[in-house]
Amino acid sequence: MNELTEIGEFGLIDLIKQDTIHDHGTVVVGIGDDAAVLLPTPRQLQLLTTDMLVESIHFDLTMTTPWQLGYKAIAVNLSDIAAMGGTPRHAVISVALPATTPTEFIINLYQGMKEICREHSVNIVGGDTVSSPQGLVINVTVAGEVEPANLVKRSGAKTGDIIAVTGVLGNSAAGLDLLSVGEWEEYDFAWPLVTAHLTPRPQVKAGTILAAAGATSMDDLSDGLASESHEIAEASNVGIRLYAAQIPLSAELKQAAEKLDKQALDYALYGGEDFQLLFTMEPSNYEMLLADHPDLQLVRIGEIVETSQGVTLVDEEGGVQILEAKGYNHFR
Repeated sequence: MNELTEIGEFGLIDLIKQDTIHDHGTVVVGIGDDAAVLLPTPRQLQLLTTDMLVESIHFDLTMTTPWQLGYKAIAVNLSDIAAMGGTPRHAVISVALPATTPTEFIINLYQGMKEICREHSVNIVGGDTVSSPQGLVINVTVAGEVEPANLVKRSGAKTGDIIAVTGVLGNSAAGLDLLSVGEWEEYDFAWPLVTAHLTPRPQVKAGTILAAAGATSMDDLSDGLASESHEIAEASNVGIRLYAAQIPLSAELKQAAEKLDKQALDYALYGGEDFQLLFTMEPSNYEMLLADHPDLQLVRIGEIVETSQGVTLVDEEGGVQILEAKGYNHFR
């Protein structure tokens, strides 16, 4: 099996540059020159996001395949574009690799990246490859576009808006716990949870629909519902009231929580990496959205209130408690 020391940087580039362009009309020059040359869509706002994955911090190679890792590295960036109401267009990928990395690993890593880019018609137009003495690092930058009228930020929520999500929450964090304890294959409920963690599906289509339907604010659920609710509350200068009974939890999550001796709701509130969308909207627009798009798995979980009320959670008995902004934080 060849290693990077045998094929070198230019051999690596030759390995990965095939099948990287899916929308040829927007790319003048792709991989292979000093810079990519792109043709932007007239009168569209440009969106840029970047995310870095570091071995032993963001992923453990004993728990994920290279293909899954490549898929997820792109997915987390597409989710950021979706949260702004945009459409992802181009990706630039930089990787720092130990010199002894097998070429088969790199091929599979990029196959995962290419698969999700193919699914969303995203072009891989460049990047960088360097040697790393201390493990694998992946940095992805994605460029997207959005119509000016459909741009959604965290700062637009208004008192009286509903707050909702695009799907079940907590699956990814429970999947990580199952991977960590091992022997998860013996549990019938484990597969969708593990899959949610290893190959998350960014809600790109839903994001564009929500933006066009009048979403007043939006955020992707990367750090947990509690943390992202505080982000919207602070950016919009509003309060948020969530209802525990309305937060969507899968049957598989509830089974896993019981097996792991955890609270299912805690996974949704504090677990993170669900990459669903959290959004706010005027109630009348939300009702029209439900009627026009019954295929979307939208769930209303609360409402926007005056900022003086803070961010609170109403439990199933009607008790109200302050919801702390706990969630994943690199420097906490």
